Amino acid sequence: MKYMFTYDLMESARNTNEWLGASARAFASYPAFAMSMNPMLPLMAAWGEVTERTFSRMIAKPDWGIRSIVGPDGQDHLVDVTPVVEKPFGNLVQFFVRRRSPMARKVLLVAPMSGHYATLLRSTVASLLPDADVFVTDWHNARDIPVSAGKFDVEDYTLYLAEFMKVMGPETHVIAICQPAPLALAATAYLAAEDPDAQPRSLV
Repeated sequence: MKYMFTYDLMESARNTNEWLGASARAFASYPAFAMSMNPMLPLMAAWGEVTERTFSRMIAKPDWGIRSIVGPDGQDHLVDVTPVVEKPFGNLVQFFVRRRSPMARKVLLVAPMSGHYATLLRSTVASLLPDADVFVTDWHNARDIPVSAGKFDVEDYTLYLAEFMKVMGPETHVIAICQPAPLALAATAYLAAEDPDAQPRSLV
């Protein structure tokens, strides 16, 4: 019961701060104030927008927003997000660039599973796409996974990474972003012991 009280208290604080941010943004952005030269109004509107965004609950997964890239031929190439491996707790997805031959470099971006979506790495993906075939660990939101799917602990996370690395092959360059760095190292060490031919070329 005490945990419910703590959760409700934190949720009330989040809702209050989200409301304060939205109110400040709406007040400072009111059209009637457009003719005012008060420098505090833009500052207040910016503070309100950042505060509202910080304390808002992320209900839906944001879109990757990567529609196309400029290829080596100077032309725009459409990008498709394609699942390569689908599993209960997360997928391995590829950013497939149409009308482009497979690149010499394959990169696996290991996204953190910490209450956020892998789409937060969209700028990193966009910067790597012109020079490599990019794959990302697209973890599901834990709140949407049924209990019947079973447990998912550090060992399962490591085995997921090892499987993804096996699927991609030994020419893969792995980039672990923040939280999964130790687990990516563990998965690489596991492959080195169990299947040396499948371990990635590099780990960052």
